Amino acid sequence: MAVAVTAVTALGLVATQLWMTRHAGATATRERAAFVADSLVEAFRVSPATGTDSAVWKLRVASMMPKGDTSVVALTGGLATARVTWAAVRETQDVAPGNPIDLPDFCGDTALPAGTACVAIAFAK
Repeated sequence: MAVAVTAVTALGLVATQLWMTRHAGATATRERAAFVADSLVEAFRVSPATGTDSAVWKLRVASMMPKGDTSVVALTGGLATARVTWAAVRETQDVAPGNPIDLPDFCGDTALPAGTACVAIAFAK
């Protein structure tokens, strides 16, 4: 009986470690995306004419995150949004629709396709 309890406990600890490792990687990717979005904002403020969603930025983001992409979208009233998207595996949970834990990431006015995560920063030009 003691061996069975120890085995179940060990399996639970291993599962918890795997879950923590996976979520630490997802958090690191989200942090990199936030830094890139902030850099886009700064680059746009310094020189909007150079095009902050150029091929150089897209290559940088693609090398940093899976299927990474970036854009700056102009909004009304002199506002804009710097956006970084990437492929992200979401946890499949048995959650009722409309539950706050099941809400998608905010990405400006753009709906995200399934399996995509986003960081968006709004700023004044």
